[in-house]
Amino acid sequence: MRFTSAPGPALQGRGWGATLSSSTDETTRASRRRANAHATARARGRLSHESPLLGGPLAAEAGAEEPRPRPAGYDPRADVLAFPTVGPRGHVGGRAIPAPDPRALRELIPAPDPGRELDDWGRSERTFALVEPLLNFYYRYWFRVEQEGVEHVPAEGGALLVSNHSGALPPDAPMIMQAIRNEHSAPRPLYMLGEHWFKGYPGIGMLTNKVGLVAAHPANAQRLLGDERRLALVFPEGAKGSGKLYWQRYRLRRFGRGGFIKTALRAQVPIVPVAVVGAEEAMPIFAHLRLLQRLTGLIYFPVNHAFPHFGLAAGLMYLPAKFKLRFLEPVSLDGYAPEDADDLELVQSLAETVRGRIQRELDRLLASRTSVWFG
Repeated sequence: MRFTSAPGPALQGRGWGATLSSSTDETTRASRRRANAHATARARGRLSHESPLLGGPLAAEAGAEEPRPRPAGYDPRADVLAFPTVGPRGHVGGRAIPAPDPRALRELIPAPDPGRELDDWGRSERTFALVEPLLNFYYRYWFRVEQEGVEHVPAEGGALLVSNHSGALPPDAPMIMQAIRNEHSAPRPLYMLGEHWFKGYPGIGMLTNKVGLVAAHPANAQRLLGDERRLALVFPEGAKGSGKLYWQRYRLRRFGRGGFIKTALRAQVPIVPVAVVGAEEAMPIFAHLRLLQRLTGLIYFPVNHAFPHFGLAAGLMYLPAKFKLRFLEPVSLDGYAPEDADDLELVQSLAETVRGRIQRELDRLLASRTSVWFG
């Protein structure tokens, strides 16, 4: 019988070492494959802002002819009304490309169509025709409005009407609107730049929008006045004017920070001051209930002859005070440039000039009035 001898220690050591080395390499490669698989799974399950699906650059192998530029970051100090300019790419083959004039885009805005039922601002001629008999009743028979100077409102082109504000539910804006519709030689729609709180009340926000109320925002005002060349009415006193108590009547509050002046300068339109007498007595305010104001979320909770005991019906229960409207001579801004809207000293000076003209006209009308009810 023949016996085979076992391998020596040296040979055994070499075999075990080779086996251990190969198994270690296989373990390392397997762990790398697992790590790559996990990384790929994580990348597939999460989209970054660089992904082409989210507007990122498109890879050359995916069909992009040239890499796309990164989108510009958000600038909180950017001017929403600033016009775009041609950057460093405005040259082709050493030849400069002239910057396009953004004002030429006005030609794309459709011209006003009197027969259109609903315009781009939500103003509905059909809805206005339904409420106009009520407005004419108040204008002709209840308030017996007496106006002067309506011819100062331009028959064409943009213009910003600026008026004093008064009354718990102010009737001044509808009466100014009806004065232009009934007394002007070339009647035009009048849009009112009003507070945003109207939008928060169902029914009220929809109705006011359909008769011409537009949210008071610089972009809206620029398009109305500068681009579409329409008429707009603004009350710089805001809620502080309409919330005055009866003993504070016809004392104009501060005209804000002159935002209406900036609007007129940027749009390059004249300002037509308007003085209204009679609205303070038609819907007076005797007191404010602060607790109910906070509970209801209203801008104020007034107490007068009709509210709160008659509820919503108080909105139609105006006292028959005699109204007098005075459209003053326009304040021309032809000598100023749109860039002057950034001059705060000039803006405040012009705002005080307009405010002073309206206050002097109010004082003159009050001095000549013999009766609240008969003028």
